[in-house]
Amino acid sequence: MTDKRAQTEQLAKVWDNPRGWRALSDVNNSIVGLWYFAAAFAFMLFGGALALIIRMQLFVPDSTLVTAEFYSQAFTLHGTVMMFLFAVPIFEAVAILILPGMLGARDLPFPRLSAFGFWCYLIGGVFVCGSIFFNAAPDAGWFMYPPLSTEQSGIGADIWLLGLSFIEVASIAAAVELIVGVLKCRAPGMHINLTPLYGWYVLVVGGMILFAFPPLIAGDILFELERLLDWPFFDVTRGGDPILWQHLFWIFGHPEVYIIFLPAIALLAMIVPTFAQREITGYSWIVLSALGTGFLSFGLWVHHMFTTGLPSVSLGFFSAASEAVAIPTGIQIFAFIATVMLGSVVRSVPMLFCLGALAVFIIGGLTGVMVAVAPFDFQVHDTYFIVAHLHYTLIGGMLFPVMAGVCYYYPLIMGKELSRAYGIWSFWLMLIGFNMAFLPMHLTGMLGMPRRVFTYGADRGWTELNMISSIGAFVFAAGFLLLAWDCVRPKRHQRDVPRNVWNAGTLEWAARFGNTWGMRSIPEINSRYPIWDDKDFLRKIDEGEGYLADAKEGRRETLVTSVLDAQPIQVLRVGGPGWLPMIAAGGLGAVFIFMTFKWWLPMGLGGVVFLVAVLRWLWTGTAEIPEKKTKDIGGGKRIPLYVSGYKSTGWWAMFITMTGDLTAFLALLFGYFFFWTIHPDFPPADMFGPGWFWPALAGVLILVAWALTFGARLLNSSGQSGLARLFLLLAALATLGGGLALMAGPWTTGLDPTAHAYPAIVWALVIWILAHLATGMLMQGYGFARLLYGKATPTHDADLWNITLYWHFAAFSGVLTATVIGGFPYLT
Repeated sequence: MTDKRAQTEQLAKVWDNPRGWRALSDVNNSIVGLWYFAAAFAFMLFGGALALIIRMQLFVPDSTLVTAEFYSQAFTLHGTVMMFLFAVPIFEAVAILILPGMLGARDLPFPRLSAFGFWCYLIGGVFVCGSIFFNAAPDAGWFMYPPLSTEQSGIGADIWLLGLSFIEVASIAAAVELIVGVLKCRAPGMHINLTPLYGWYVLVVGGMILFAFPPLIAGDILFELERLLDWPFFDVTRGGDPILWQHLFWIFGHPEVYIIFLPAIALLAMIVPTFAQREITGYSWIVLSALGTGFLSFGLWVHHMFTTGLPSVSLGFFSAASEAVAIPTGIQIFAFIATVMLGSVVRSVPMLFCLGALAVFIIGGLTGVMVAVAPFDFQVHDTYFIVAHLHYTLIGGMLFPVMAGVCYYYPLIMGKELSRAYGIWSFWLMLIGFNMAFLPMHLTGMLGMPRRVFTYGADRGWTELNMISSIGAFVFAAGFLLLAWDCVRPKRHQRDVPRNVWNAGTLEWAARFGNTWGMRSIPEINSRYPIWDDKDFLRKIDEGEGYLADAKEGRRETLVTSVLDAQPIQVLRVGGPGWLPMIAAGGLGAVFIFMTFKWWLPMGLGGVVFLVAVLRWLWTGTAEIPEKKTKDIGGGKRIPLYVSGYKSTGWWAMFITMTGDLTAFLALLFGYFFFWTIHPDFPPADMFGPGWFWPALAGVLILVAWALTFGARLLNSSGQSGLARLFLLLAALATLGGGLALMAGPWTTGLDPTAHAYPAIVWALVIWILAHLATGMLMQGYGFARLLYGKATPTHDADLWNITLYWHFAAFSGVLTATVIGGFPYLT
């Protein structure tokens, strides 16, 4: 007993949170997740306040409560905040908070990356939201369609573009963290078919973020290049086309709806079985349906563009795809309904919100099927019918489940139980208020009221419906605020809730409130609901009969397991508290914020701060050579403290990051071929292109740089570290030559990017590759330094594996770009 108490005390010491002002340096998932959650709800309250201002303005006809200018800023920020600062970040907040416990991990594999993402999110969100107080907020809609947004004066559009690009960094960072966590940090024995449904949904949504957000980033780059440098990507008078922005935006925008919807459904998948007191019905069907929904969502973006004059064949294809996505969505909903019908339902506030979510979302889904039919969409496009459909889908599909999740997980996170009476009142106020607010909007839209108008005439026949909608919005807000108050009100005199207060069966409820390390020991899993199926489960964990029951070396540790069958392969030492994530986020934030105002010197200083912080972070916090090869994790098993290659979490993080990066590159390449399809002569006769010589030379040198980098890794692994360092130096020289040759093509042929969309897109591709070659050179130098100072050895070469993996993607992108800009003009 004494040994067990000593082990517990050591775990508490190692995983202790910093106190006082140093608490801001914390990186533990239980703290960073709470920060994320609080910030997301603060932004949600801000966006909700803007929505109430909108409804007050529309309460009566010919209202003069706010000006048209302020109204445009308010509805733009309302949509921006709800979509970018609440709907996606709340998924990341909940996942960071509960996923490690659900998987049986001590923490996520890159806790400092989670903290970095949070600070990026907070800085960017405050920057974007704060603009309205200086009359500088974006005012062209949350979708920022050109040419209105590209030609307007002021910095509102720049704040939207650069602020959200910065926030998207946080989203992608969270996606990398969560995907690697699900794939590589599950408890031993939790093979892929035993993964909790929430983990599956996180995996699907993380993958969707990697393929959906990068096209928007690519579009943002083109957009800002037009505003900053007058490169005419969307200017029809110089060969551009604003429809390109719509394609890039909605390639992101429609999957975004399912990125919001699926994590909320994942909460239902955890809550419904608990209160039905039985396993979820149709586990495999739900998993396949989630995968199908994620896949199909990328084939729907054009249904937002039915009125742009697309060919009838395109309309038919995307209309059919939009109808088809209802099938996997319906399967998931029917599985939840079947679970409720087959179980013995325990009445509770979380279950109320779950049932309300299903009811509201079904209505939104039915109207979605209606607008997926092109002739009907022609009639209601850009009317309040679409506003109603959007909110029924997002609030029913996302907000009600999130409220259910708050009520369900509050006892686990805070150790207290929310008021049942407050919860019931909150639910009915929200449900009644929501339907009062948005159900009439279907009729308002059918009567012809367009979206985004700041006032209307009394003779239009919309007055009574708008009054009902406005009253309903305030009723809904009252319900939400009641639940928010219940969460934050003091509960010092309220008794602590017992462990696993809901009698849930999943692994996260094995933790005790206040234990920042999660469970006392990491268990072996052989069931989807281990607490239900093994009545001795909690005792075994508490007595340290699992793995990593101690922390003898004084380091924060978790297990890395194999992707499919979850066999232990490494003891991963994760990062502890530190200021580098905050400093790096502040430096990167300075780059984006100061670029908005064209303050180049502070922007450059911010870039230096970011680069130094990241290099210091990597040098001291990754691929550390341990003091011994293996560690006893308990149960007679010893596993390595260091692995490299595809077994390591770092390799997977690089692979996932570069997959997203490649998606952004392909979106830029899509722009090149989009212009080719809309122009009869592309490139124009008087702008033939950069020629073939310089691009061909660039492609060869990039391939040489890749081969030398790859060769350096192979040489080091064979014990020839000195020769490996020489190869890295030669690779850096080849990279520099490849970048100069690639730039020489359009430079020597006089391609002026301000003259036409063709030279503009060529230069955009070249700049993208130059940035990646510069990063590749930095990595080669970093690898050289690691070898030189003994931080990498023939048996400890994770850094070289990751650098080589980066170069696989960079070389592919570079050679493809050289081929397109140098060779494609000769084929047209």
